[in-house]
Amino acid sequence: MTARTDITGFVPDADNKRLLRDAFGRFATGVTIVTVADEAGPVAITANSFSSLSLDPPLVLWSPDKGSRRFDRFAHAQNYAIHVLAEDQAELCFGVSKDAGKLGDHALETNAAGVPVIPGALARFDCTREATHDGGDHVIVVGRVDRAELRDGAPLVFFAGKPARLAQD
Repeated sequence: MTARTDITGFVPDADNKRLLRDAFGRFATGVTIVTVADEAGPVAITANSFSSLSLDPPLVLWSPDKGSRRFDRFAHAQNYAIHVLAEDQAELCFGVSKDAGKLGDHALETNAAGVPVIPGALARFDCTREATHDGGDHVIVVGRVDRAELRDGAPLVFFAGKPARLAQD
């Protein structure tokens, strides 16, 4: 057996956070936008940390960064909506990642809990916060899915920190 020279091995530490981030980026992920109602209007944050957790009861999770200026609005929100983005929503994704209020430029609807929702997402999960757990520099937010919707389409996917296309048959 020959040794591979194209692999970089390392022990994660404070000096190589970028390398660890790059390694995490080798896992292709979908992209979501999480929305909440705020006194100042609709607020949004992008998240690729979304995951289904349980079918019975219906639970999902996502993990906001404690260092984010938007953290308190999301980690403590009782109700929120998670939108799985479609491939044609990349501009919205990048806009929201730079500006929490970027949704003001889009026609929004409101769900039964008063949370702003984005029409046209591939899937949407209207959630009530079930629990939060410490997760290092993030918090793991578990939500009970109160209502969901879905449509057909190609997903917005990221790989190695950049948008990628998902090959479909």
